[in-house]
Amino acid sequence: MEYEVVIGIEVHAQLLTHTKMFCDCSSDYALASPNTHVCPVCLGMPGTLPVINRQAVEHTIMTAMALHCIIADASKFDRKNYPYPDLPKGYQISQYDMPLSRDGWLEVEADGQVGKIGIERVHLEEDTAKLTHESGHSLVDFNRAGVPLMEIVSRPYIRSPDEARQYLSKLRVILRYLGVSTGNMEEGAMRCEPNVSLRPVGSETQGTKVEVKNLNSFRSVKQALEYEIERQRGLLEAGAEVEQVTMGWDEAHGSTVFQRSKEFAHDYRYFPDPDLPPLIMDPIWLRDIRDRLPELPDEKRERLVREHGLIRYDAVMLTADRGIAEYYEAAVSYAREATDGGEMEVGPKTICNWIVGELFRLMRGKSKELQDVVVAPNQLVDLILLLVQGSINATVAKAVFEEMFASGREAHEIVAERGLAQISDSSQLEQVIEVVLGENPRPVAQYLGGKEAALQFLMGQVMRATRGRANPEIVLPLLKERLELQRR
Repeated sequence: MEYEVVIGIEVHAQLLTHTKMFCDCSSDYALASPNTHVCPVCLGMPGTLPVINRQAVEHTIMTAMALHCIIADASKFDRKNYPYPDLPKGYQISQYDMPLSRDGWLEVEADGQVGKIGIERVHLEEDTAKLTHESGHSLVDFNRAGVPLMEIVSRPYIRSPDEARQYLSKLRVILRYLGVSTGNMEEGAMRCEPNVSLRPVGSETQGTKVEVKNLNSFRSVKQALEYEIERQRGLLEAGAEVEQVTMGWDEAHGSTVFQRSKEFAHDYRYFPDPDLPPLIMDPIWLRDIRDRLPELPDEKRERLVREHGLIRYDAVMLTADRGIAEYYEAAVSYAREATDGGEMEVGPKTICNWIVGELFRLMRGKSKELQDVVVAPNQLVDLILLLVQGSINATVAKAVFEEMFASGREAHEIVAERGLAQISDSSQLEQVIEVVLGENPRPVAQYLGGKEAALQFLMGQVMRATRGRANPEIVLPLLKERLELQRR
C-alpha cells in the first residue's frame, strides 16, 4: 500500500528583548551564573503581578505579518496548568483561544516544487526554567524562566522531510531578517517539535501522530523524520498499529527512541490570566508595525534579479542572510558612487561573483561569520577595481584578498608593499620572454613542430618568472610573435 506523509511543526523562538516577558529581569542569561537573572515575579512568589513586555508583543505581531497572518482585533493571555518543576508558578502564561494571530502561510520550495505551508497561529508565551539531570538528581536554573517565547504552529501541510527542513530554514531566515530572534537551534533560541503520521494515499483520515523531540539542527530534523517515517511504514506494512507517543532523536545512533506515552491529550485547564488585561489592537499601532517591516528575503531576491541582472541561484545565496545581502548592496552602492554617474567599472554581477565565490570560500575555510569579516564592502570594490583596471591580474587579486581577509588592510597597500602590480610594459615583458625562450629550447621546438600545448607551458614560465605579475593579455601575443620569428 502507498502511504502519504503528513507533518506538522511547532516552533518556539526566543525573542530578542532586553527584559523577560512579564518582569524587568534581563533576558540575556546565556553566560550568567545559575539563578542570578531572577526576581519575585519570574520566580512566581505570592502577591507579585506580571506586566506585559510591549516589545515582545511587537516582535510577535511583526513575525505574524511577515507570515501573512490575520492579526486579531483583541487577544488575551491564559494560564496553562501542568505540574512540572521547570514552572515556578505551577502554570505557564501562554495563549489559548485568542492568540495574537492566525491563518497565515509561508511559501517553500522543496523536492523540485513550490508550495504554501499553512500557519495555524503565531502566539506569545513565557519560557520555562532549565532542568539539568545528573548523578541521580535534578538541578533547576530559573534564569530562562519568563524569557519571551514566540510559538509558530504550522498546519499539517508538510509532505516530506526535505520540505520540513526547507520550511524551518526559511522561517529562521525571516526571523533573522526581522531581527526578532537569533534562530540559533544549537543555543536553544529556536526549538522545533515536528509531529509525523502516515495515511493511505487518497485518504482524508489523519494517521496516528508521533511527536519527535531533542532536535538541535535542521539536519537532525530531516534525519529524524526520515527514520520515523520508515519506522511507522514498517509497522503499518506488518499489520501493527502506530501508537501515539513522544520519541526522542538519538544523534549518535541515528534513530528515534521512545520517551513517553501520549495516549490522551493533556487537559491543561486553560483559563484567562486574571492578572493580565486583554490586548486591544490599535489600528494606528498595527500600521506603524507594518511600516517598519523590512524587505523580506523573497522580495529582495526578486528585486536583485530584476535590477541587477543576477541569476536566481546567486540571488538566493545573497539573500539567505540579511547581513550578506546588505554587504552586497553596500558594495554595489559604493561602486556606483565611484563612477560619478558614468558606466560602472565594477558591475553588480562582478561583485556578486566575488562574494559568492571568494568571500564565501574564505568564510567557510576559516569558519567565520559575517560579523567576523574585517573586509568592508568598499575595500572589496577597491580590490576589484585594481583588477578590472589592469593593475593586478586575477591570480594576484585572489592572493591579495586572502591577506585582506586576514588583516583588514587596503588592497593598494598590500599590492605596493609586496610589489604585486601587474607588468603591462611590452619592452619589459619582451626581455622576460627572451630569457624564457632561451632557457626552454625543447618546448620551443615542440611548439614550432605544431604542438600547441607547449605554448601554455611557455606562458606559465613567463608568469613564474614575473611571480604572476605579467599581464597575460599582453604576454600571449608577444610570445606568439617571438616564436613565429624563430620559425622563419
